[in-house]
Amino acid sequence: MEDDAWQDLVGISADPPNRRDKCEKCKRPVVVCWCPALPHPPEAVDSQIVILQHPAEEKRSLRTALMLQLGLEPGKCVVYKGKRFPNHRNHADLQRILDSPQTLLLYPSRDSVPLDEVDHSAGPYTLVLIDGTWPQAKAIYASSPALHRLRQVKLIAVGISDYIIRTQPTEGCLSTLETAAQCLAVLESRPELRQTLVRPLHTLCKYQLDNGAVEHQSKEFLLKNNQYPKLIGKRLSRLLRNTACDGNEES
Repeated sequence: MEDDAWQDLVGISADPPNRRDKCEKCKRPVVVCWCPALPHPPEAVDSQIVILQHPAEEKRSLRTALMLQLGLEPGKCVVYKGKRFPNHRNHADLQRILDSPQTLLLYPSRDSVPLDEVDHSAGPYTLVLIDGTWPQAKAIYASSPALHRLRQVKLIAVGISDYIIRTQPTEGCLSTLETAAQCLAVLESRPELRQTLVRPLHTLCKYQLDNGAVEHQSKEFLLKNNQYPKLIGKRLSRLLRNTACDGNEES
């Protein structure tokens, strides 16, 4: 018995097993690459999107911020990582952005105004998005005084997320990609931008559904229809009561 076990151990190759080839752009296995759905060439826009990303978002396998970066011309979507901003890794570059009068922050505060009401002729603008769950976004905002000084805007009538393989807290929550695409459609006065930039997300969801994933309803929908399987916490309860999601529950 011991000899057999030893022979099995000796027979294990010292070389690592072959891994599936990965796309150089999206870093996903080639068989599930969504790059063919990206706009070709990447979309040229006057506005810029700056994403302040919570470190936990980087670990998500289905994050969407990269779709936005690849869907726009180089430099039109910049991602900074951290739990407060600016920080020691990005202070110089980010501080210049936050000091600019052309920078807007998408955040659902009492002072935020509908993005549609911003004077678009005074652009182009840089739009700052906080990428993380709602609790993470609130924590980043609370710990980043520089963000409090920015003009704050919000989206009105955001609709239902196309990210149907992920459970959102409320019906009005969008992924980072969808949020940015809808904002750019408004700022650039190009309604077609939303559909064009979100196309890779549709491709991703279709592949997942074709291979066993199921379509997810929001927690709000499940609760209203008595389908949510467990008790909700105080945090989600407050969110559902306010229904004031900033549309940025995922990356």
